[in-house]
Amino acid sequence: MSTQPDADHALAEEVTVQHIPVLLQAALQELSPRARPWRIDAGGLRRFDSSCLALLMELRRRAGAGGLELLRAPERLRTLAEAYGVGFVLDGGASEAPASIGDPRQQ
Repeated sequence: MSTQPDADHALAEEVTVQHIPVLLQAALQELSPRARPWRIDAGGLRRFDSSCLALLMELRRRAGAGGLELLRAPERLRTLAEAYGVGFVLDGGASEAPASIGDPRQQ
């Protein structure tokens, strides 16, 4: 799959639970922690389930200080992320998930 210009990696057309181990390994072989964000092109993503969000959260976690920037995310992926309360994964950057009620980070 071709990558959007300036993207470091492109998601496969299909990202479902059975694909995650292979896709995670392939992404980590292409990417290494650095000060600038990993730029992931999601423009070719056509079929996915909630495990796609888990993959993106893991990539975001492993990206280090630079974080992760998702390019051309399908609207259905954004809707799914919001439904699960993890929209922050698609927003880029390296910050942690928002603090929740009772979270010690709020104090």
